[in-house]
Amino acid sequence: MNLVDSFADISRFVALRRDIHAHPELGFEEHRTSKVVADLLREWGIEVHEGIAGTGVVGVLKCGTGRRTIGLRADLDALPLQEENRFPHRSTHDGRMHACGHDGHTTMLLAAAWHLAQARDFDGTVHFIFQPAEEMGKAGALKMIQDGLFERFPCEAVFALHNFAIETVGGFALNEAALMASSNTWKVTMHGRGTHASLPHTGIDPVAAVIDLGQQLQTLVPRVIASTERALLAVTQIQGSGAPNVIPDEAWVGGTVRTFSEAATDAIEGGMRRIADGIAQAHGCRAEIFFRRASPPVVNHAHEARFAAEVMRDIVGGDRVDADFPAVMGAEDFAHMLKVRPGCYAFIGNGDGGHRLPDHGPGPCIIHNTSFDFNDEIIPIGASYFVRLAQKWLAQSIQEP
Repeated sequence: MNLVDSFADISRFVALRRDIHAHPELGFEEHRTSKVVADLLREWGIEVHEGIAGTGVVGVLKCGTGRRTIGLRADLDALPLQEENRFPHRSTHDGRMHACGHDGHTTMLLAAAWHLAQARDFDGTVHFIFQPAEEMGKAGALKMIQDGLFERFPCEAVFALHNFAIETVGGFALNEAALMASSNTWKVTMHGRGTHASLPHTGIDPVAAVIDLGQQLQTLVPRVIASTERALLAVTQIQGSGAPNVIPDEAWVGGTVRTFSEAATDAIEGGMRRIADGIAQAHGCRAEIFFRRASPPVVNHAHEARFAAEVMRDIVGGDRVDADFPAVMGAEDFAHMLKVRPGCYAFIGNGDGGHRLPDHGPGPCIIHNTSFDFNDEIIPIGASYFVRLAQKWLAQSIQEP
């Protein structure tokens, strides 16, 4: 494996990762984490900008006279989960946990920033983007963009890594198109007229309407999406009366929609609205429809994906890089950055959980699981990727118009 030499001893960064893990903070509340990041960047001589989208941090490192620029992004926030692990660096906050590995993503990017700041063996400008609020549909990436991220810190391209349950520890996976789905939440409330359950003829039953709607929506996708395209509509929530003998004034049904194109999202939302309005009319109810597009699909740019894959092969070898990885139904708000700048999002293998210390939880080591822990073995691999990516991107000659 061809790692950056300075990562032969990563004990400092293992300790840093575990410290961040022990102090998880939710989206837009990452005050301690942001301070840790900003203080370290300053200590290493990197120009620091804080308060972007609230708790976001950007470090700027310039070297030489090169005009090329690159953005490297990591996410800061944790999840509202109760950690089941009992090892020493478990969460110190009940109901909060780094169950998605953002502690590791932040550490890998910090390690890369440390090396580049010491070595200064590149020519151009690197923007280290530490983003708040990736989780829970809070769209921290979009808010950073709206706060002037790319106007203040111009990036020719942006890149990010996320750990994934790939058995090959430190292996990479990506593709040249859609890698992750869009994330959309929906809720349809049926307004009727409540009454006693023993006298249904005196009211208008919204519960029957939402049951009917839930069943109809299960068959919507194959009616509006071509069989050659993947999409998903899941009915995951239903709520009626709080008592067994009451027909309520209103009831609702909700869930998620995942697609790999905005056209597919449009088609599903349109079909949902038509079906909901029709069922509401048939039941004598009124439908109130909520459809929120939390993040678009994560669509890699082909040139940047090929460039990233070559860097990965230089580090771990071709047999540990899957450059044609099938798209997954999970979502990521880095998609917002890829809509306005070229770039590539990729996965790095976290393994099967064999790395976890004694006293880990009983569940699998899969993201968003209360027994998850980031694999510290991949810190030097991910950090080396960010370092080499920056060096090679900035070394390219500028194509004059």
